[in-house]
Amino acid sequence: MTETDVLETLARVGALVTGDHIVYTSGRHGSSYVNKDALYPHTAATSEVCAQIAHHFAGAGVDVVAGPTVGGVIIAQWAAYHLGLAQGREVLAVYAEEEQTETGKTRTFRRGYDALVAGQRILVVEDILTTGGSARTVVQAVERFGGTVVGVGALCNRGGITADLLGAPELYSLASVPLESWSAEECPLCASGVPVNTRLGKGAAFVKG
Repeated sequence: MTETDVLETLARVGALVTGDHIVYTSGRHGSSYVNKDALYPHTAATSEVCAQIAHHFAGAGVDVVAGPTVGGVIIAQWAAYHLGLAQGREVLAVYAEEEQTETGKTRTFRRGYDALVAGQRILVVEDILTTGGSARTVVQAVERFGGTVVGVGALCNRGGITADLLGAPELYSLASVPLESWSAEECPLCASGVPVNTRLGKGAAFVKG
């Protein structure tokens, strides 16, 4: 799949929104949005894009695919499935859960997954990279539990994230959607009276005030 193919797939299932007025989780405003939750009900489309991530890392000797909760769980499952087909052996899928510590939020492997990560070659996956925070904490968790990160694979890089920022040896994303954003006070869409999309992001909370 080319980047155009990926974007067309996302658009076909309603997961790619452009030319709109979105309020992001950060509170900033922008015109584009990748609604990952619109992709997941379409299992064939989800499998198709994850197969591309698996194809890219097929020669990396991946033992386990790890993603952050919640969306990364689905990506990890499908990517591991396709990696298993490509490598001719089972590739496991696990997920890292958020944990609040004295120094802030991090991620950890529970449910016996820590033992599956230790000593293994791990591919970290994420659906949408905006700040890279979730993927970075999974990378850190893998290293903390004795695994070796071979790379990070993502559906879409919205924030111009780099492998260095994630602490990973490689970053592969299927598509990039530039994250143009403004503060509410500086938003040209607000100034032009463009209605806020209240179905996506934090638009409803913004309108409600």
